[in-house]
Amino acid sequence: MGSPFDVTVAEMRRRTSLKWHTYPDDVLPAFVAEMDVQPLDAVVTAVTGAMLAGDTGYEVGPASPLGTAYAEAFAGFAARQHGWDVPVDRTRMVPDVMLGIVEVLGILSRPGDRVVISPPVYPPFRGFLEHAGRQVVTAPLAPDGRLDLAALDRAFAGASAYLLCHPHNPTGTLHTADELRAVGELAARHGVRVVADEIHAPLTVGDEPFVPTTTVIPDAISLHSASKAFNLAGLKAAVAVPGPAADDLARLPEIVGHGVSHVASIAHQAAYREGDAWLGDVRAAVRANGDLVEQTLAERLPQARWVRPAATYFAWLDVRATPAVVSSGTDPARLLLLHGRLAVNSGPTFGPQGAGHVRLNLATSREILGDALDRLVTTLAARS
Repeated sequence: MGSPFDVTVAEMRRRTSLKWHTYPDDVLPAFVAEMDVQPLDAVVTAVTGAMLAGDTGYEVGPASPLGTAYAEAFAGFAARQHGWDVPVDRTRMVPDVMLGIVEVLGILSRPGDRVVISPPVYPPFRGFLEHAGRQVVTAPLAPDGRLDLAALDRAFAGASAYLLCHPHNPTGTLHTADELRAVGELAARHGVRVVADEIHAPLTVGDEPFVPTTTVIPDAISLHSASKAFNLAGLKAAVAVPGPAADDLARLPEIVGHGVSHVASIAHQAAYREGDAWLGDVRAAVRANGDLVEQTLAERLPQARWVRPAATYFAWLDVRATPAVVSSGTDPARLLLLHGRLAVNSGPTFGPQGAGHVRLNLATSREILGDALDRLVTTLAARS
């Protein structure tokens, strides 16, 4: 069987989503978290069947006997992938991970409260928190890219919650059980509640295991979805999972579930139940693409620095020392767009700690990634 990333640029340009229709056709997109991937057959079958049957109504709520179908599918997946016993009856469905985070923080904090994040981190964290009326406080990652406990200790003073990214986006770091335990102890000392975005949890691409936050921090709440691992961002659905000491989801308003797409739920359930082998192929392809990045940078752009991700399908590249950046002082993402016609994520959008960095999407074919790397190297190796 070939790679699920066996796709061409022509095939991708027939898609009408954000990744392939933000820029002109001479720009190669390698930015937003969409995969250039052939869809999982089980998802296609499930969604097609729902459409043919007219099963396009509302998603069932928690009062229905079918109200835990999504959580049950996720629980089976989590048990196989992570050895995690998900408390199905205590979960709640939410429209997607970010909206779910806002709703969970709505019962754990009040408008005006301080919520801590650890940049460089997924840019919408700040936007969603500010839109929800929370004050954003930062506890940046340590220079080695791991959680900085001293910074968290300072930031937790007077805060209500900590929005943890696990695996961390953009660095691809997996937090260890010891790190999570230390975070939990700090949070308990300060009266801070931990809410974990674990949307990239299935995308482990190294030897480290994913440790679910709620198995280490008992009063934490995590958010999960099949959207990233199975390329279903346009089919929105997610589930909030409480730790054993978190009873808060019982207070989540019933109307929150009204935003869940029924067809999306059907798609995600199919992915969780039947997508293990497909996901294994995706992870293998991402690892192989990581090898290509490593080899290319070592041979052609040794000034670039990166730490291979333990999870996600991103390469977080430190290109501050490359000739083009040194000579121009320009944001490398801008250089790459203007001179390389390559669209990557700009590091500073993840926080000021991202200056001189770019995030490159690895979830694509070898040919497309090879083209992206050639544009990146050619542009950044040149002195302006």
